[in-house]
Amino acid sequence: MAIYVWDYRREYENEREEILDAVDTVFRSGQLMLGASVRGFEAEFAGYHGVPHCVGVDNGTNAVKLALQAVGVGPGDEVITVSNTAAPTVLAIDGVGATPVFVDIDPVTYLMDTDQVAAAITERTRCLLPVHLYGQCVDLAPLERLARQHGLKIVEDCAQAHGARREGRLAGTVGDAGAFSFYPTKVLGAYGDAGAVITSTDEVEQNLRRLRYYGMEDRYYVVRTPGHNARLDEVHAEILRRKLRRLDDYIAARRAVAQRYAEGLGDTGLVLPQVAPGNDHVYYVYVVRHPERDAILAALKEFDFHFNISYPWPVHTQTGFAHLGYATGDLPVTEAAANEIFSLPMYPSLPVDLQDRVVTTLRKILARG
Repeated sequence: MAIYVWDYRREYENEREEILDAVDTVFRSGQLMLGASVRGFEAEFAGYHGVPHCVGVDNGTNAVKLALQAVGVGPGDEVITVSNTAAPTVLAIDGVGATPVFVDIDPVTYLMDTDQVAAAITERTRCLLPVHLYGQCVDLAPLERLARQHGLKIVEDCAQAHGARREGRLAGTVGDAGAFSFYPTKVLGAYGDAGAVITSTDEVEQNLRRLRYYGMEDRYYVVRTPGHNARLDEVHAEILRRKLRRLDDYIAARRAVAQRYAEGLGDTGLVLPQVAPGNDHVYYVYVVRHPERDAILAALKEFDFHFNISYPWPVHTQTGFAHLGYATGDLPVTEAAANEIFSLPMYPSLPVDLQDRVVTTLRKILARG
């Protein structure tokens, strides 16, 4: 039996009646766009985070892009972020005409090394964009101090950190805006693309609502450019409403899988995920590390195991971002990690027997040397 890093089918079977009811509810409502389901999800997701505003959008990339625009980032500005992230984080910066500026990562957590941020700030810096990666939060306290000192905005990329906390503060609630993806694999996932931005600032919320709907406030009348067609649709909003009620259960299940891996693999040569002090990890992915990563993955394929690397190519090394002027060797910690990390299967409905197969098979492969 093949084992994949993610599979939604068992979860769907468990929740099938409720998911189909959500679809039927929307189809019978007579409104397919920006109706009661979107408004309901926005209110409930904002309520989960204890913030006044949530604006649903069509995907996580646009969540970051519109959040940047909503806080005033545009052409000529610089945004400080990391290269150890999914390319959409950086594409969103590029999409508003700003320039990404990379700092390296912490070698233990793989999160932004906040000690490097101050040196990266220039007169063009407008925003700090920390990525809450793999399921745990960047320490935002140093970034908050720098933002106050230099008059900067903070946009949090929370695509991998739904429900994650640091010192009790939920991801997305610290900065000027928090951008979320609800891509199917996420801790809170839809059945297609979807996203949202949360904020405590009225002006940012108003900007977001215009930006996602062509720059309009009333139909057919544009009050702000650039505008986008970036609406969250009713069907995914209603599905997300149902799944949001289970978010804490999903997180608990992910933590149980992580605990089983830690117990089964803790005495092997794998470097297992380390939780930063003060963090509550939600294990969007379970990233391990080994200097013989490629050989291990090749051996796993012999057992029909298909694992993932998050991420094999740091953004700054990809040809599509060559215009940024970075070279291999500029971010040594990021580059070293990219050569050694890989992800084990991680999703709430992953059966215990499959978890045990992952542990047993990995132990056999690692014992070979």
